[in-house]
Amino acid sequence: MQEASLDIQIKTLPTSPGVYQYYDKDDKLLYVGKAKNLKKRVASYFTKNHDNYKTKVLVKKIHSLKHIVVETETDALLLENNLIKKYQPRFNVMLKDDKTYPWICIKKERFPRIFQTRNLIKDGSEYFGPYTSMKTVHTLLELIKGLYQLRTCNYDLSQEKIDNGKYKVCLEYHLGNCKGPCEGLQEEKEYNDNLNAIRQIVKGNFKDSLHRFKQQMSEHAEKMEFEDAQRIKEKIEILENYQARSTVVNPKISNVDVFSIISDESYGYVNFLQLSYGAIIRSHTSEIKKKLEESDKELLELAIIEIRQRFKSTSKEIFVPFNVEVGEEIKITVPQLGDKKKIVDLSLRNAKYYRQDRFKQIKIIDPDRHVKRIMAQMKKDLRLPEEPRHIECFDNSNIQGTHPVAACVVFKNGKPSKKEYRKFNIKTVEGANDFASMEEVVYRRYKRLLEEEEPLPQLVIVDGGKGQLSSGLKALETLGLRGKITIIGIAKRLEEIYYPGDSIPLYLDKKTESLKIIQHLRNEAHRFGITFHRQKRSKSALDTELDTIPGIGEKTVVELLKNFRSVKRIKEASKEELAQVVGDARATKVFNYYLSKKEE
Repeated sequence: MQEASLDIQIKTLPTSPGVYQYYDKDDKLLYVGKAKNLKKRVASYFTKNHDNYKTKVLVKKIHSLKHIVVETETDALLLENNLIKKYQPRFNVMLKDDKTYPWICIKKERFPRIFQTRNLIKDGSEYFGPYTSMKTVHTLLELIKGLYQLRTCNYDLSQEKIDNGKYKVCLEYHLGNCKGPCEGLQEEKEYNDNLNAIRQIVKGNFKDSLHRFKQQMSEHAEKMEFEDAQRIKEKIEILENYQARSTVVNPKISNVDVFSIISDESYGYVNFLQLSYGAIIRSHTSEIKKKLEESDKELLELAIIEIRQRFKSTSKEIFVPFNVEVGEEIKITVPQLGDKKKIVDLSLRNAKYYRQDRFKQIKIIDPDRHVKRIMAQMKKDLRLPEEPRHIECFDNSNIQGTHPVAACVVFKNGKPSKKEYRKFNIKTVEGANDFASMEEVVYRRYKRLLEEEEPLPQLVIVDGGKGQLSSGLKALETLGLRGKITIIGIAKRLEEIYYPGDSIPLYLDKKTESLKIIQHLRNEAHRFGITFHRQKRSKSALDTELDTIPGIGEKTVVELLKNFRSVKRIKEASKEELAQVVGDARATKVFNYYLSKKEE
């Protein structure tokens, strides 16, 4: 009955834009979503095969649904955002941010003070912000203090109290930081004119203040008041320096919000830049945890609505890397070149750097999450049925067919497990036959693991192209492991990754962590194999000299080398010197062997 009930609800859904809500059997809200077409979107949950595990879990838990029809998809997006914030459903993306950001406050009072605060009090005061960096707030306040003399005291400067001479000027007046409105030494109009100029500076508009100061400087110069003119000139330089530092794009680009996103398997990172008169007056990056199979477009749309609400943005234009739908009142621009494209690229770079910094922090604070993220990424990039927590990589080493050996390196959770590395002497193959050697070592490795009932890897990598891969696959097939272990080959030159039965290789992005781990495995296998090969070659070089002497065993060879340090010195030693180390009988055999070599 329950399934039929849900089925009927889906069949009777309208095709209009709206918001849908999924509930479990206990009537608990699981998920809120928006749609252009409610019927089509909701039906897709129950008719598609979902790759994402979390989506499968959600669909299993859905017991009933409700919907709200709205006029446009923009209304649906806003309603979805409000419902998510209000109910915080388990399966919905949340842009969580517990920070209280600083604001610049112009206090509602006579001769208003300007200061930074984290508390917004609804008393009619003006608040500019919020700012994502306290450093920005301090820099702006220092700039304002250098340009305009404003009071810092918290006296009630009503006209009546000033007329009655209730207050006396403080040290700030004598230092030249305040013009003494408390004693009626500054007109309210002049003070308010300064405040209007400050409002423009905080918004990023320096033009009015510069014009005003240049006018004042000219007036002082005409009156021969050169000290005052110099003081104003210094203020102009301060303002121009600040403007030069803060203007990073074309000053014509004003009152614009810039958004960009970069994401991986589990998280999205959205950067927000706010521009005013060519200056970046705000930069903020949010980390968003994915709950289902949200696309970058869905995540960015939700983030734009949320971030603009949080920072009270009134910009009528948005720059984004791709088209989004966030309302008809807002102009969406996807820049292709020029200054506008540069600012979107800058935003994207900020998102990338934030992501890298988070990875570094997580690696230290929460290594498990770091491993989970990399494993999930490898599973996706390499099209694997499960996360490759245990990977093994094989490499063959031989020079001109001599002393063929192979190496197997083991990685657990993306890191080398050196105690599990294994060396192989090639036993059944004559000469340099890489394919046959690969088949032999893969067969021997997994035959042993099966016999010892040891866990098998999720992924096997063979160093080489299609030939080595076919040989490794043949060995797995013989052992009945084909399909139980994923095997791939990596070709050296172009980092091509080959799969069984697929003639077209996979090319991973050169910067992906998945490729970096595969390259690390391949390099480790190569290093380990080459080291073993060199040891074997050097031992073989000694074998030809000493181990071929009749009646001389390994212990004698070791004793002689320990004392004489080289084969050359053993050749040149007298019978008596040799006898002191290994006794008369063996010394005679070694001495006579090299004596006969000299006579030859």
